[in-house]
Amino acid sequence: MADSGVVVVDKPADWTSHDVVAKTRGLARTRRVGHAGTLDPMATGVLVLGIEKGTKLLGHLTLTEKTYEATIRLGLVTNTDDAEGEPGARVDASAVTDADVRAAVAKLTGPIQQVPPQVSAIKVDGKRAYKSAREGKEVALRARTVTISQFDVTAVRHTPDGFVDVDAVITGSSGTYIRALARDMGADLAVGGHLTALRRTRVGPYDLSQARTLDELAKEFTQVPLAQAVAAAFPVRTMDEAETRAIRHGNRISESSLGDGPVGLFAPDGTVVALGENRPGHMKPVVVFSPA
Repeated sequence: MADSGVVVVDKPADWTSHDVVAKTRGLARTRRVGHAGTLDPMATGVLVLGIEKGTKLLGHLTLTEKTYEATIRLGLVTNTDDAEGEPGARVDASAVTDADVRAAVAKLTGPIQQVPPQVSAIKVDGKRAYKSAREGKEVALRARTVTISQFDVTAVRHTPDGFVDVDAVITGSSGTYIRALARDMGADLAVGGHLTALRRTRVGPYDLSQARTLDELAKEFTQVPLAQAVAAAFPVRTMDEAETRAIRHGNRISESSLGDGPVGLFAPDGTVVALGENRPGHMKPVVVFSPA
């Protein structure tokens, strides 16, 4: 059975994130495997998995920034905002210029209000939006604030059949839907748009240089040890013996100067003990990996 830690998978196309988790359970020989943020089946790239105690990290890693390489097609909408959906209205986009594209991108950069796609896992009245969409019902999804810190257009290509394909590198905060950016760019340019290709290149500190395909993992199962994974993703605080005992018992210690957290809390011998967050006047453990 694999030790506790993180596995960075280069997800193949046409696999669900659950498919990758199921495969990794077999490779790691444990049921305790989860992922830090799903990827749609058409998408490829970085999928971070937690193994054993590493699953306790996942909720915190989900909240980190993510970077993507995307291709947006202008001139066609779909009911899922990506290439897997049913095509809808088509508009000749040949008059769209590079300057038009860059102006639309500027409006979608920085803090923005984004309405999630109809086909998403957002719950409305206790029901997943995608389930309602499959039943032909449109639900009212609230806009929420996301931050697009990078939206770099790398190519604009006009196709012979009147589409415009836009390649871009995009970095967004937790909760960003790249499909929604494609939809909103198309709407702003009055030609419609959808996402045709997506590759996630980074999740927080983990990028493609650390990712392994499932075939590679089947030959040699490698992972980032838990202590290394925590140190890569969060500030590190090395505690003394008294603080270590307190945290192992779920008790508070003095406030951290490393920010509100999460902060990786390590014992004097280098063992990762917990993740901590500041509260008024003290720090408390929010995840304990090595309890008393």
